[in-house]
Amino acid sequence: MSFTLNDRPVQATDTRGTAAPRRRTRVFALPEARWAAAALVLFLIALPLQLTGAPAWAWGPLYALAYVTGGWEPAWAGLQALRERTLDVDLLMIVAAIGAASIGQVMDGALLIVIFATSGALEALATARTADSVRGLLDLAPTTATRLLDDGGEETVATEDLMVGDTILIRPGERVGADGRVLDGASEVDQATITGEPLPVPKESGDEVFAGTLNGTGSLRVKVERDASDSVIARIVAMVEEASETKAPTQLFIEKVEQRYSVGIVLATLAVFGVPLAFGASLTDALLRAMTFMIVASPCAVVLATMPPLLSAIANAGRHGVLVKSAVVMERLGQIDAVALDKTGTLTEGTPRVTDVRPVAGAGPAGQTAPTGLTGLTGLTGLTGLTGLTGATEPTGPTEDGLLTLAAAAEHPSEHPLARAIVTAARERGLVLPDVQDFTSAPGVGVTAVVDGRTVAVGAPARLLADAPDPAVAMVVGELEDGGRTAVLVQCDGVPVGVLGIADRLRPDAAATVAALTTLTGTAPTLLTGDNPRAAARLAAEAGITDVRAGLLPQDKVTAVREAEAAGRKVLVVGDGVNDAPALAAAHTGLAMGRAGSDLALETADAVIVRDELATVPAVVALSRAARRLVVQNLVIAGVFISGLVIWDLVGHLPLPLGVLGHEGSTVIVGLNGLRLLRDAAWRRAAASAGEDRCTAEAGRPPCRRGRPVPR
Repeated sequence: MSFTLNDRPVQATDTRGTAAPRRRTRVFALPEARWAAAALVLFLIALPLQLTGAPAWAWGPLYALAYVTGGWEPAWAGLQALRERTLDVDLLMIVAAIGAASIGQVMDGALLIVIFATSGALEALATARTADSVRGLLDLAPTTATRLLDDGGEETVATEDLMVGDTILIRPGERVGADGRVLDGASEVDQATITGEPLPVPKESGDEVFAGTLNGTGSLRVKVERDASDSVIARIVAMVEEASETKAPTQLFIEKVEQRYSVGIVLATLAVFGVPLAFGASLTDALLRAMTFMIVASPCAVVLATMPPLLSAIANAGRHGVLVKSAVVMERLGQIDAVALDKTGTLTEGTPRVTDVRPVAGAGPAGQTAPTGLTGLTGLTGLTGLTGLTGATEPTGPTEDGLLTLAAAAEHPSEHPLARAIVTAARERGLVLPDVQDFTSAPGVGVTAVVDGRTVAVGAPARLLADAPDPAVAMVVGELEDGGRTAVLVQCDGVPVGVLGIADRLRPDAAATVAALTTLTGTAPTLLTGDNPRAAARLAAEAGITDVRAGLLPQDKVTAVREAEAAGRKVLVVGDGVNDAPALAAAHTGLAMGRAGSDLALETADAVIVRDELATVPAVVALSRAARRLVVQNLVIAGVFISGLVIWDLVGHLPLPLGVLGHEGSTVIVGLNGLRLLRDAAWRRAAASAGEDRCTAEAGRPPCRRGRPVPR
């Protein structure tokens, strides 16, 4: 009995509409269900004929057909396993049914076949529904897209035929056909299925869009940036299917024991048959007791105890943006008792933002003052003073808007993250940027450009002022850096006119996640970062982390993880960059942030957070622990049923039909119990439990609603 997410036919879907149809495998689409139904119908026709005294030739062939239709698949699978010197429990069931028929208990054997076939059909259906819940994401992606041709024409092509670099047209109300970036147009896109954002997100030139998301009222021209097989949706499906083919250590142990246990059952069955027979019991009674023993002692429920909960948890996590790569990882997630977090891109958004705009009045080397009269620079809003620099001695500088305009104009041609942060800050203030000439960029130093005839330099203060240090500028730079910000100096014609403070912003859910992980593991997370200690300490304080290790190289992060592992801790590392990959590989479990994560980090990590929602980390840990609890419950249920039925058969007289019902009933109960984690409610409970644990751990025990603190 194995659980894998087998391929099912993918139904085509329209590119329009507000919601994708829910994928749901029909019962009779499964061959196991059709054979089980045929066996049941034949049994139900034969049973009343036998009970009403009809001749054997009327009901005997019907029972025989029930045996064949319901038992041929498990019998064939059992024989195939036997050829590989493996004893399959399915074969034991068939042998027991044939044994019952051989002593005249034809109806009891047929009942065993019918119930066993029905149990197999329910297992197949449960597996298919598990696959449906994940592969249904494929229904979100349209089957066709409108590709724009070089001559201005259009053609309709299958989305799988789109190539990186193609341009596609997304009309109002259509679903996006591929992951890409907007070239032209403006609209609002509903991308809740991918990012979880509840409201449509405005999209314009330069913004990223995902396959399967729903376009609003505008039209978009999108440049394809990923193959269909590498889209976010396709990666979710592929990784969850790959995970379903792996087996957790608990399952591997059970399967290893199963072989020896099955051989033991055969030997014990022979003893149950031979011993009473040797002491004078009738052949029929001895054989009937032995067949009943073989049925009730078979470990079907035990074999089914482990994988359904773990696979259900994997599928559920995949729907909520966490790709767990294997059942092994899902089991290991619940074992972690320490967490190490990267800073940039993990605790923070990974996008620098301008936090301070500090004009510097009177700055410059001895005998030189800051240039004034910057209103002479066309378009530099907010710059006041004289119209020229010659002879200017006023100790005044630009306003904040003027300084930001000057810096953004010079940085506009640059692709550096800090440059984008400065330009974004200027646009948010509605500033108009003038054209620039003679733009140059020096890695590690900064940029230089001519803005309306003035030479403007923007870069690292230590490099730009290396030959002419300035006390006033140094004071402002030191103040910003002490606050954990990156200082960027702005010079005009060689004279400092201001300093910008730039910092990465903490994710909104970072503090809550840290608190939840602290409660789940019993220890506060550790911050491992290559950033400077002051910036790291500031971010850590905001997030509630006290153990901060800054200025680390990749090998230093690995050393920190191995020290914790050597102390007996099972460490979960969460990161996103190339420098995090060694630590992700060394940890007990590694989680990578998927949206901005490097390819190396995504490949190395055991799981990927597709939506970059940090709050899913404690949720998936809690879900893993829920899966482990269900595994234990299933093993207890299976053990109680097996031991109870075996004792009943050995000590008393257990009717064969009742033994069949008890054995197969326990198998169905265990299977359905494991599939409870497939529901969305299971994820909500996991997320809420992490939040509620956090609430109870905080001082004052604030009231919680759905696992989150009630705003004060």
